[in-house]
Amino acid sequence: MSVGKVFHPGVSSNHSDDSPYSWSVPPYHPSSEKYENTKTCRGPDGQLHANLLCPVDVAEVPEGTLPDKQSTEQAVRLLEKMKTSASPFFLAIGYHKPHIPFRYPKEFQKLYPLESIPLAPDPQVPAGLPPVAYNPWMDIRQREDVQALNLSVPYGPVPVDFQRKLRQSYFACVSYLDTQVGLLLSALDAHQLADSTIVVFTSDHGWALGEHGEWAKYSNFDVTTRVPLMFYVPGRTAPLPEAGEKFFSYIDPFESISELVEPGRQVVDLVELLSLFPTLAALTGLHVPPRCPVPSFHVELCREGQNLWKHFQFDDLEEDTYPHGNPRESIAYSQYPRPADFPQWNSDKPSLKDIKIMGYSIRTIDYRYTVWVGFSPHEFLANFSDIHAGELYFVASDPLQDHNMYNYSQGRDLPGPPRP
Repeated sequence: MSVGKVFHPGVSSNHSDDSPYSWSVPPYHPSSEKYENTKTCRGPDGQLHANLLCPVDVAEVPEGTLPDKQSTEQAVRLLEKMKTSASPFFLAIGYHKPHIPFRYPKEFQKLYPLESIPLAPDPQVPAGLPPVAYNPWMDIRQREDVQALNLSVPYGPVPVDFQRKLRQSYFACVSYLDTQVGLLLSALDAHQLADSTIVVFTSDHGWALGEHGEWAKYSNFDVTTRVPLMFYVPGRTAPLPEAGEKFFSYIDPFESISELVEPGRQVVDLVELLSLFPTLAALTGLHVPPRCPVPSFHVELCREGQNLWKHFQFDDLEEDTYPHGNPRESIAYSQYPRPADFPQWNSDKPSLKDIKIMGYSIRTIDYRYTVWVGFSPHEFLANFSDIHAGELYFVASDPLQDHNMYNYSQGRDLPGPPRP
């Protein structure tokens, strides 16, 4: 079952939601999501606008609700049906927030007083950043409240007071989303499913909030490629709840918290979302398909990514193996396309036919290395002898990735990462 924004709507999912391949019943989309980008944001002038910053009185918006509220309500209804079913189920809930526009119940603003909002620690465009690596956040510039700022393209900058408002709304959206997740988890308790349901919380990408002078996503930096990844596995990551025990107590964000939630176990290994499939297959007792060979076009069933079972302290599963039996260094890959060497109107979201350059990025525990090379959109091939620019950041000494050491690496005086 699919609720909300799971497969990206529109051309990204071939207008199909991957149905019927992934879902037993038609995917659910909240009726109010069609208003997300319309003029429903009341401005200081009292008029409605299509703004980036959009705290709303929910009672006044069309249908008197918001998409993520509707998704939670639908997911809870489905869980209620599952409590009387003997069949296993898979339920995916895709929430919209904190995606732009920042349209959320206005009461969440009070959780983040504007005067307490910090700016990004590195709000300037780094001197060593190659122009091809910069994303000019064109989708944000199209919002009415941002247009009114009359910002220069492509490097801004955004006025400091608006930066604080922007970050405030993002944080408020996250807390609004957190309440939806809390209601959803509480429903697991209410329907006696907490002792038999694996829960995974993750996202599709990060979002720059002024770091490197950038906003939005559309890059290979950690701030836009890192995502949360949290697992609840009954009896593994937490003890099984006793009969009648509430395992996911809902915490009202507007009330003082009398007791802190017990923290989970944190793992600092690099992992990729490709590992979700083999890990969930293993955790549910299904067969984990073999790793995909190269090429894999004619293989009926295979998988990329690691089975992350070792992080759940299992004793009864065989160790995940790698090609040729050699353990692979912990690496995460990402890539992002560009239409040109310098930021332009379609740098963030180029059409396939306009992609001329591809940025391939490797993240290890020590560094992030990105190389921008020529790319053929017709053959889907990269030309690694046609290097347009490069980036190299040492994470231990430069965690925000502000100091590009790529040009130094072409010589002999490259300072290495500090050793523990």
